[in-house]
Amino acid sequence: MKLWMALYAMVWIALIEFLLVMTPGGSSVLIYLHSILGIAIIGLAFYNFSGIRRTRVMDRVKRIAQASYNISVTAGISGVLIFFDIGNTSVIPVINVSIYGLILFYHVICAFAIITQAAAIAIAHDMWEEKEFEKETEPGVVPPHPMQQKYPNK
Repeated sequence: MKLWMALYAMVWIALIEFLLVMTPGGSSVLIYLHSILGIAIIGLAFYNFSGIRRTRVMDRVKRIAQASYNISVTAGISGVLIFFDIGNTSVIPVINVSIYGLILFYHVICAFAIITQAAAIAIAHDMWEEKEFEKETEPGVVPPHPMQQKYPNK
């Protein structure tokens, strides 16, 4: 799979993950599908990080790709803890929340971080590949899409 495809695939798979967990009822089929897609996200995050690392893209994009991979691994670990109901009976008295609830909260925060970082990496890589960082525009002007400029009659 080409790198740009994998970068955007991760965004879409993460979106599907969100839609799966928002489905009412939470059947076991959805839970296992969520787990499979979670493993796919970890694999894609590693593939994307490895691919980005082999390019000359800016340092920040490489660091974000590495962080995205690291976060996907910790989300996977917290997902396993959630799957096995770890901490479900232990409550932290001061805040009256179970350890399970904290793990679930952390898992959701990781998921939000993964989808936002995946989108940032994909867009930054696209812009770097197209050398869009070298082009400036006038303030207040939104230039038309380049394809529209090449073919004005279409």
